[in-house]
Amino acid sequence: MNDQKHINLLVFSGEYDKALAALILANGAREMKVSVTMFFAFWGLLLLRDPDKMNQEEKTAYEKMFSTMTPKCAEDLPLSRMNMSGLGKFMLQEMMDENQTPRLRDFLAGARKKNVNFYACQLSMEVMGFKAEELLPEVKVVDVKEFLKDAMDADMQLFI
Repeated sequence: MNDQKHINLLVFSGEYDKALAALILANGAREMKVSVTMFFAFWGLLLLRDPDKMNQEEKTAYEKMFSTMTPKCAEDLPLSRMNMSGLGKFMLQEMMDENQTPRLRDFLAGARKKNVNFYACQLSMEVMGFKAEELLPEVKVVDVKEFLKDAMDADMQLFI
């Protein structure tokens, strides 16, 4: 029997502040020796894109347009409120810098280093036209049943 606690986070949002909250929780849990699975669906997949690996080959016209018009990486995500064409996010990041708070990319790097399990929703990837090779190397593409098995075994599930 495994006595280690486990948290399962379903990340559905592709917005900077919500992604920041999810990754702060994941990093904090790992620092407490809690295992963490993050399941990224639809807009949440934008956090997992590797801008150096984006590829337009073998994509439909819609998939190419979608790929071109969406944020290329986690740092490009907009705020959920008061984005104001990017001005709100700029102000938030300035306040974060003044308070020496890590950026989203830092929390993402920390979660990767701390071995958070990153799962990408297979169906969401198909619908949005993302390919596994365009994502961060730690990402495992899974179907909803694999996510649900993990969630049912978790001590806590959160939806962000």
